[in-house]
Amino acid sequence: MELAGLEQFLTALKNPNVMPLTVLSLPTAAIYGDHWSITGADVPGAEAPDEEVLIPGRNILLIGLAAVWCSTHGVSRIAIGSLDANPFPDATPAFFESFARAVSIGLGLGVQIEAPFRNLHKEDIIKQFKDLPLELTLTCMAPRDGGIHCGQCNKCRERQLAFQKAGVADRTRYAG
Repeated sequence: MELAGLEQFLTALKNPNVMPLTVLSLPTAAIYGDHWSITGADVPGAEAPDEEVLIPGRNILLIGLAAVWCSTHGVSRIAIGSLDANPFPDATPAFFESFARAVSIGLGLGVQIEAPFRNLHKEDIIKQFKDLPLELTLTCMAPRDGGIHCGQCNKCRERQLAFQKAGVADRTRYAG
């Protein structure tokens, strides 16, 4: 559903400068087992603390996979959309700097990892990009068929609050 949402968003942009997607996949069921992110069961609710939302090593896997692809395609910069409020250990500036050094050494290629939104909150992004079709983006942890946000999970609540704080109408479709 994330891929479908991203494709809809990019199509709606109608920007000739946006390159076609390269989709990389990494099966994680063997790593995460019965974690909510794999099973869809017991997804942390709206009031759940950040610890319950953690997907351990998520950025390690995402950036590591991207870095290997970059090394085989002559690309030296990786950007990730981590925001200021992200409290997880693999989303800190120190992590990005040290991981960039590690993958650069391991791949024999100077790799930069950039987090251009790291000093912004979700409401800042919404304000800055309010004219984009943000309703096509997916942040839900338990989306319904067709990529409809559940309206009940931690990330849906974050999204709703961010739109309120930004003073921007939330055109997102929520199931509940």
